[in-house]
Amino acid sequence: MAIRRDVTGRALPRGDADTLFHEAIVQKSETVMPHERAPHDRAPNERLAPEQVIPQQRPIPMSLLLLAALAVHLPLLLMKLPLKSFDTNFHIFFASHYLHHWFDPWNTNWYAGFSQMTYPPLPQQWVAVVSHVMGLDLAYMAVQMTAILLLVLGVYRFARLWVSPRAASYAALASVFVGAESFLVYSAGQLGTTSAAPLYLNALPFLYEWVRFGRWRAFLKASVLFTAAAAAHHATLLFGSFFFALPVLALALRDHEEGEGRVSTPAFVARTLAIMVVVGAAIAAVLLPFWIALLKYPVTQTPIPHASRANYLLSPGAGLNYFVVPYGALVLALPFIFWRGAAVARLRPLLLGFWVAFLVGLGGTTPVGHLLLGRAFEVLTMERFSYWASLLALPFVGLLALEMIQRFRMKAMVSLAVLAAATCAFAVSWATYRPADAADFKVDDVAIWLNRDGHDKYSYITLGFGNKISRLAMETDAPSEDGEWNSGRLLPELTKYGAAALTSSKYFGKPGLDSLRAILEHADHYGLKWIFVRDRYYDPLLVFAGWRPVDSLDDNTIIIWAKDGIPPAMPVNAPQIPPHWQGMMWGILPFGSSLLAILVMLIPEGRRRELEAEESYPSDETLVPGRMAS
Repeated sequence: MAIRRDVTGRALPRGDADTLFHEAIVQKSETVMPHERAPHDRAPNERLAPEQVIPQQRPIPMSLLLLAALAVHLPLLLMKLPLKSFDTNFHIFFASHYLHHWFDPWNTNWYAGFSQMTYPPLPQQWVAVVSHVMGLDLAYMAVQMTAILLLVLGVYRFARLWVSPRAASYAALASVFVGAESFLVYSAGQLGTTSAAPLYLNALPFLYEWVRFGRWRAFLKASVLFTAAAAAHHATLLFGSFFFALPVLALALRDHEEGEGRVSTPAFVARTLAIMVVVGAAIAAVLLPFWIALLKYPVTQTPIPHASRANYLLSPGAGLNYFVVPYGALVLALPFIFWRGAAVARLRPLLLGFWVAFLVGLGGTTPVGHLLLGRAFEVLTMERFSYWASLLALPFVGLLALEMIQRFRMKAMVSLAVLAAATCAFAVSWATYRPADAADFKVDDVAIWLNRDGHDKYSYITLGFGNKISRLAMETDAPSEDGEWNSGRLLPELTKYGAAALTSSKYFGKPGLDSLRAILEHADHYGLKWIFVRDRYYDPLLVFAGWRPVDSLDDNTIIIWAKDGIPPAMPVNAPQIPPHWQGMMWGILPFGSSLLAILVMLIPEGRRRELEAEESYPSDETLVPGRMAS
């Protein structure tokens, strides 16, 4: 029977629960190693070898970790920096629709009518709910801040499966500064991705507990968190969840075979299948309208090019944007990640998950993305894979920080702090130096013009508005054939060509201009009478297509073009409107899954359970090559 010892090497009584809970993680060793001796017991010039640097300290309190996240990100969010990102206004636009039409996901503002059930609604629905108190913009910032706080908690819980609590707390602290998180929040604006990943991370420790120990509370908590995460983002469910869940299952299987209290392999397999079936059924029910829409209208449109799929070696600009900025100083830890992950058997599943996500995140630089994703490679953007790889790397980062601080003390602390701050600052400032839309202008005058004199009876498009088209769509009821949610569009003039929003047609070359010409040719079919132009590049094309300028706004920086003989806009996508029962499900089940998750997570674990968890953590000694505990 292993003797429990404190940090000075003294044996602890087995019944002293308070001491076990509050002291550092006990070492299962019969002897006192040099690093376990008190400082006054060491020789004055005695130096610790690298494998002896195994600190036994308490983890950083979660309250301090959450305060660090608030201190870094709350001021940036209150400054509304994400509003300049690519997708933030798109998410706020969806939330605006839920604010006014909670049970009716059919949105007539884009694509001559489209269904918002083509995108999981949970983050946008929370924005809509919170906006009753603080408005849509600040509500978005509040939901994003909550996701950041949940990420800190989730990284800590996830990292505890792999490393000691102290190292896990360093990993959680690193999540505050990780470049990929700041890149997605302030530059990409991917609220769905940054909301779903923390929920998965918080669910994974309960998955581990269930498949290894068969605890029903863990089964319940894992199930509701997985379901809520699926309601937040579909791509994270379909692709990202495997990068996290499979290593955890492999770890549980390894610990199950080598640890105490073994159960039969059939029981282990049965638990795994049970949670897969239950979670799969729950996700199928909660997102049923989404699956129906996906099966009825699969994404078969011509792929739209994206810089994240480029070869970063041949496209340095793409490499800077999608590799250097998201990873930052994390690239310095790559040698340690590969060496330690390969050398320590416990960490190998985590290394494999990181390595695959890392390779896919390189886009077209390697063939891995094409081979693993198939056609989905032409639909997805790769920055989300770099984000998942960064999160998978954090337990290694926490372990590295732990060992560096133990060996070099203040020098390591200062160096790590500088690197972390530089990584975060670089990713945040990148959104300022390379904003999604450099043009800073208001669309209020355009919305006022559309909303008066019956102008909103006709549809419109914009040219040169960038991501402001989402903001404009929130301020008017006039329909438009344009939009920013590419997977939601069904108009043949848009899906036939490999271009995204019409407002940025010229940036997609010939496919973009061909798509614009096709829409202009069928203007009478859609009731398209107004075109708001901020880029004179399009003037010759409009003149050739029979349009003429009729008005100007914003000191003649916006020219309004019109075409005679256009009838009022009429519904052209009526057969695609989902039935009422789907709208009711969409308004109840996804949001309800998050409320259920909140209630279930309030179920206490109990003091005995906490002590058992403390004893099951891996010690730092077991994670050093050549010093594996028996």
